Amino acid sequence: MNKPLITCLVAIALLTYAPLAEPAQAEKPGAPTDEKAEKVLQKAIRAVGGDAYVKVQTVIGRGLFTGYKEGVSLIPSKFVDYIAYPNRERTEFTTSGARIIQTNAADKGWLFDGAAKTIKDQNAQQLEDFRFAMITSMENVLHGWWRQKGAVLNYVGRREAGVGRRNETVRLTYPDGFWVEYEFAATDGMPAKVLYKRKQKNPDTEEMQEIAEEDRLYKPITIDGIVTPYVIDHFRNGVQTSRIAYESIEFNKPLADSLFAKPANVKAVK
Repeated sequence: MNKPLITCLVAIALLTYAPLAEPAQAEKPGAPTDEKAEKVLQKAIRAVGGDAYVKVQTVIGRGLFTGYKEGVSLIPSKFVDYIAYPNRERTEFTTSGARIIQTNAADKGWLFDGAAKTIKDQNAQQLEDFRFAMITSMENVLHGWWRQKGAVLNYVGRREAGVGRRNETVRLTYPDGFWVEYEFAATDGMPAKVLYKRKQKNPDTEEMQEIAEEDRLYKPITIDGIVTPYVIDHFRNGVQTSRIAYESIEFNKPLADSLFAKPANVKAVK
């Protein structure tokens, strides 16, 4: 299980769908968790590779991103996603020969649009969207980054996950009340789903409405001792909005700092 599998999903989707409003998260010391929830979490960490997973420093993922409109798939885009833990990510998209690059490094970010030949800093909403993608990712709960945010982990219970299958569910709740639920297969602890709710403005009424978001993880493959899903489907209010299908994933390959630095101009983009 690696960070781009969830963060990249949200980052790419944010280029396709309208920006959403969500609560800010407070920086607070770690909070205690309940024993049953911790056992579910530790079982999941062992399932995805244990020490090998925890020690991952960089990830490079390549594949296809497909957006969906009203449940119907659109034209896929090729992507390459570069991750340097804990908070740097560069995702490159290619559609019909046009190249888009979205890069984040801590609290800064920039965007390159090859078709328009522009490069600019991300705005406040785009930076917040990246931060939100980080705190809702499966990697956040497995790596324990949430502990420094003052979130509390609780056991929710078992849920149906198909014929003869159940998922164990835990919930992270942040100091402001925002929560994220994570489901893991009851049999072997493999990560299965991420669920949360966001708020967005209704374009017709201008009122804020709550949207249920869900990531479903499929096709786990073992690479260098780490088990990671190769397919991730995203749903909003039960309707599929995107799919990430990985073609390759590499762990712990050297990534130059210059990969994440903002180029001086369009001609300097590599």
